[in-house]
Amino acid sequence: MSSMPSSVAAVDRYRGNAIMSATPYPLDEPIAREPERAEPSFLETIVGRRGGLRAILSQIEKVARTNATVLIAGETGTGKEVMARAVHELSPRRNRNLVKVNCAAMPAGLLESELFGHERGAFTGAFTSRVGRFALADRGTLFLDEIGDIPLELQAKLLRVLQEREFEPVGSSRTVRVDVRVVAATNRDLREMVREGEFREDLYYRLNTFPIVLPALRERKADIPEFVRHFVQQFATSMDKTIDTIPEETMRSLICHPWPGNIRELQNYIARGIILSTEGVFEAPPLEKCETPSVEIVNPTLEDKIRREILVACQRANWKLGGPRGAAERLGLKRTTLFYKMKRLGITPPADDSQD
Repeated sequence: MSSMPSSVAAVDRYRGNAIMSATPYPLDEPIAREPERAEPSFLETIVGRRGGLRAILSQIEKVARTNATVLIAGETGTGKEVMARAVHELSPRRNRNLVKVNCAAMPAGLLESELFGHERGAFTGAFTSRVGRFALADRGTLFLDEIGDIPLELQAKLLRVLQEREFEPVGSSRTVRVDVRVVAATNRDLREMVREGEFREDLYYRLNTFPIVLPALRERKADIPEFVRHFVQQFATSMDKTIDTIPEETMRSLICHPWPGNIRELQNYIARGIILSTEGVFEAPPLEKCETPSVEIVNPTLEDKIRREILVACQRANWKLGGPRGAAERLGLKRTTLFYKMKRLGITPPADDSQD
C-alpha cells in the first residue's frame, strides 16, 4: 500500500524492523533478529490481530481464494483499505494489478470516465482516449472505496459490469470484456440507503456477496499497545530518533481513550508525540476530551456510529466545520463531504454557532 493511514498497519517486511517486544510497554530491550525464514504471508504482517480481528482475518483468508465480491464496512479509519489489499495479496490474482478508486473523491461527471474510460471527443476536454480503471484491473483486483457515494445514475452501469463482466467506454459503442475481482468498502449503511432510495437494491445484493464488518478501535483495546509500539518505532525511524521507553501511565491512557478517528487518529497522535519526545522516552501530547453523547443507543447501526463520530468532532471543534482544526479536518473529510453527511444524517449546528 502506498501509505498506511488506515486503522490496521502493515509491518515492515524486514523482520529486523518489526515491533514484537516481549515486554509490555518499554522498548528498552534490543530486538533480537530471528533466524532467516520464508517471507511471511500478508496476514502475518498485519498489526493488531487480536480479539475480533482474528476471526475476520480467517474469513479474508478463505474468501481471498475465490473470485467472490467482497464488501467491507466499518467506520472511518478502521483499516478497510488494508483488508482489501489482504484479499488481493492472498488471492491467485496477487501477481496482477490492485487498482484503487475513491468514489467520493471526484465529481460524479468524471467518475464514469475514471471507471470505464472514454474515447477521444466523448465530452468537452476529452482530447485523447483514456483507459478506465476496470480495464487496468483486468485479471486483477479493483478496490472501490466509499462505494456508498457512487451516483445512482452510474450504479446501473456498475451492476452490469459486475454481472456481465463487460462495459462500453464513455462515447464508444465498443464492448470491452474484463475479468476483474471487485472489493468494495463503505462507512455508510447501505441497507438504509436502499430503503431511502439512494442505493440500488440489486447492486447492494450483488456487492454484498461476502460482507465483512471491521470493528472500531474502541472495541479492540487489546490491540492498542501493539499499534502504539508499531507507530512509535515507525515514526522514530523516519524522524531519525531513538525511543526506548513508553511510560506505563501513557500506555494506560491511550488504551482508555475512545479514539473516534480510530487507528488513523492514533497514528497521527503518535507522530506528534515522536516530534515532542526527547531522551529516548515517548512523550505523549495532551489527549483531547471526547464528549460522550447524552443518549447511548443500544445496538447502534453503522449510521448511528457515524452520526456520533460527526457530533463528537463538531463539538470538539466548537462547531467550526471547515478550516484548520475544524470538524472536517478532524474527521479527515473534505468540507463539502462533511456538509453532505450532516445533511443526510439530520445534523444541524446550534443556532448561534458559525459554520466557518
